Amino acid sequence: MKKIDEKVEPHSSNFVDIVYEKPYSTILSILFVIWCGFQLYFSINTSLDAVKFRAYHIIFLLVFTFLLFPKQSVKNGIKNRFKISNVLIAFISVLSFGYFIAMYPKIVMSGGVLSKLDLVVAFICIVLVIYAGFRTSRNLTILVLLFLLYLYFGKFINGALGHSGFTLRRVLNHMVWGSQGIFGVGVGVSASYIYLFVVFGAFLKESGFSKLVNDVSLGLVGKTPGGPAKVAVLSSMLLGMINGSAIANVATTGTITIPMMKEAGYKKEYAAAVEAVASTGGQFCPPVMGAVGFIMAEYLGIPYSKVMIAAALPAFLYYFGIMVSVHMEAKRLGLKGVEDDEIPDMKKVLREQGHLSIPLFVLIILIIMKFSPIYAAVAAIFASIVSAGLKKETRMSLSQIKNAIIDGSMSAISVGISCVLIGLIIGTVSLTSLGLNFGNVILQISQNTNLLFTGVLVMIMSIILGMGVPGVAAYVIVAAVSAPVLIKSGAVPIAAHMFCLIYACLSNITPPVAMSSYIASGIAKSDETKTSIIAVKLGITGFLFPLFFLINPILLIGAVEGASAILTLRTLITASIGVFALACSMEGMFVDRCTKLERVLLLGIGLLAIDPGIVTDLIGIAILLSMAMVQKRRSLSFE
Repeated sequence: MKKIDEKVEPHSSNFVDIVYEKPYSTILSILFVIWCGFQLYFSINTSLDAVKFRAYHIIFLLVFTFLLFPKQSVKNGIKNRFKISNVLIAFISVLSFGYFIAMYPKIVMSGGVLSKLDLVVAFICIVLVIYAGFRTSRNLTILVLLFLLYLYFGKFINGALGHSGFTLRRVLNHMVWGSQGIFGVGVGVSASYIYLFVVFGAFLKESGFSKLVNDVSLGLVGKTPGGPAKVAVLSSMLLGMINGSAIANVATTGTITIPMMKEAGYKKEYAAAVEAVASTGGQFCPPVMGAVGFIMAEYLGIPYSKVMIAAALPAFLYYFGIMVSVHMEAKRLGLKGVEDDEIPDMKKVLREQGHLSIPLFVLIILIIMKFSPIYAAVAAIFASIVSAGLKKETRMSLSQIKNAIIDGSMSAISVGISCVLIGLIIGTVSLTSLGLNFGNVILQISQNTNLLFTGVLVMIMSIILGMGVPGVAAYVIVAAVSAPVLIKSGAVPIAAHMFCLIYACLSNITPPVAMSSYIASGIAKSDETKTSIIAVKLGITGFLFPLFFLINPILLIGAVEGASAILTLRTLITASIGVFALACSMEGMFVDRCTKLERVLLLGIGLLAIDPGIVTDLIGIAILLSMAMVQKRRSLSFE
């Protein structure tokens, strides 16, 4: 097995320097630094109006999208130049959204009276956003076009999902000059949270934090059976909750972890699936939750600390289930852990690299002290530079700082464009009352049934809406449409939103549009369909557990006022036993290899134990203990 180099190696260059010749690379680098400076300054300085701040953010997103996407490559050693057509489109973007910034105060003061020029500019803005979407997020853009077509064709639909039709003037006014279109909550999320946390993740990566995570993970679980897979789970979890993008996390950590797992003896489909599942869960794993938790807190109007605490048990059980699965698979295949000489000295690792974790603690402490997440993220970015500078070996040069800015900003572009596109979806939903009407249809279908049936319908809808969409963006779409339905059906608000978040994220590993699985499959050179199916099996806890906490919110810590500590502890223990049984059922391995009947029994035990009822817990545990004794006796008889 390849041993990870003990020296912290910074990135030598970034995409811009590699692909574009000078002076084009220099111009792009300067623009990226300006964008980063703008975002950092106005994120904590509220002197700029929120709508104008979002408009400037969109200008930067569009300019970089048209100049850099689709991503270029170096052919025959010849670097790229700017295409005149791309520069022209970027210039039109600046003019169009610059016009919006200049005219917005006047139009607000006039009560929304629009001239023909205002409408023309609004139309151009929408076209530019859609065109940018086709360059960065084709699946989401197609979904957006379907929603926009609904604005016209909806008048031909009878029943609850139809509408009376809208004029082009009203649509343009609502989508651009109103507050619920492209300048609404979607781009607000991108401008305030996503950009800062993605850049923060890039600074951590450039400082060598990824190496620290890998070394610590190896030290903790490397020696155990299936050690490399467990290292992949831990490292992907820690890095995934910071960068907030399952796809980006697979693309970065997967290049290290997938070859490790394959070399250890795991099949290539299984190795790819482990990386995809582990990266996906980071988006709902506290304390950072990939920034999406902050958005949920704003939706619910509660402190982020409550969201973070509520997410703790689902995230723990999700990753506990994956760890059990990879352990049981290793036992089934007879795999061993990493050799002793490949395990890094933990004391040495912490002594030489431990200071690189300071920014993460700065972020968490500031959030606990009730500073705004935005302020905490900005402080953590600067802390990453300062902490890396505490030792000469990890000190970041100006070139590395520039690389972190560029890499982070590049990662934020596609997600940012997705958030702008989401504005068009949310605008359609609010203009047509589609969300309310669709919710009423689901309520009518599930009438005289229970919350569980409604939850299953919403689960399917959430997975479909989230397919091919970045995690944060997927949650915003799903929460706008699905959460109100669940709340009307009797769900606790925080349980409804957590339900939507988890399923929106899990769409990354759910066929047929399982983006995380496909990226991992490309790295592992495995079959995409098989990888996706295995990923669903590994993440089975994530698919089942939300249905339980939806009808029994006691499974979300803090969701039920007055819940005793003893009840919470019992819930944690029994749910963990249930997840253990589920993972064993999926892998076909417990004390010994399982028969088909035993796998079915383990599945039933898992469902019984996850349910917080005392009777179901006792029945599940009793059957599990009996099965353990039967398998132990059977294994001894074969020795």
